Amino acid sequence: MSDRNPYTHGYGAPVLTSHRARTAANSAAHLLPQLRPGQRLLDVGSGAGTITADLARAVGPENVMALEVEEESAALTRAELARQGLEQVRVLVGDAHAMPLEDGTVDVVHAHQVLQHVADPVRVLAEMRRVARPGGLIAVRESDYEGFRWWPETPAFDRWLALYLRAARANGGTPDAGRRLLAWAHEAGLEDVVPGSSTWLHATPESRAAWAASWSGRITSAPFADQLEREGWADAAEREEIAAAFRTWSEDPDGWFSLLHGEILARV
Repeated sequence: MSDRNPYTHGYGAPVLTSHRARTAANSAAHLLPQLRPGQRLLDVGSGAGTITADLARAVGPENVMALEVEEESAALTRAELARQGLEQVRVLVGDAHAMPLEDGTVDVVHAHQVLQHVADPVRVLAEMRRVARPGGLIAVRESDYEGFRWWPETPAFDRWLALYLRAARANGGTPDAGRRLLAWAHEAGLEDVVPGSSTWLHATPESRAAWAASWSGRITSAPFADQLEREGWADAAEREEIAAAFRTWSEDPDGWFSLLHGEILARV
């Protein structure tokens, strides 16, 4: 469909390594207490598949479907599920704006870091509402990039954030999606909505190194680097300067990087 936006991050190694560190515990803690064996669950935008795998263990893999927008990303989900012995999960290819499911198909719909990348977040939430049964649950978690904070103050990080926001918005995304979730849910017709927020923190040597490796890689490789080059927003020298700043920051024992997220749990 024409609703599909370019995916700003792509599926290169710096992105996938970071995404494969995501678990239900560190990325869907707001949902986990609501899950029971036997619930039918749809994971929208399953990506690297690690969160999907944890959700499948919570409700039973035979009860889970995962949805990805294209075969390339669906294959990533399938590979991770196979690696974890969860081949019973069904992985579908389709657009979240028009999900290939009947009304009232599932008990739980989950999405993590998806709405910030789609063309019409409200329409996607309306689709989540449509495919959930009456009384079912919708759980969404999204970043709010403009709520990210770091220490020490680093001008290169200010520049990095400005570039990312510009690129994401040029691709049709909403990088401050976290703060908009409640409004989007109401616009999609959801009334019983519990809002929340949470953070990821990179402040240990290991987590700083992983975060720095991810973003130093993303800003110097496709597709993000290619977009910055093509649009004339940041040349190779500036991109490498930002990458070096991430690496230097990661070695600072006082280094701190907090990532703000918005969350909702909505009953249909």
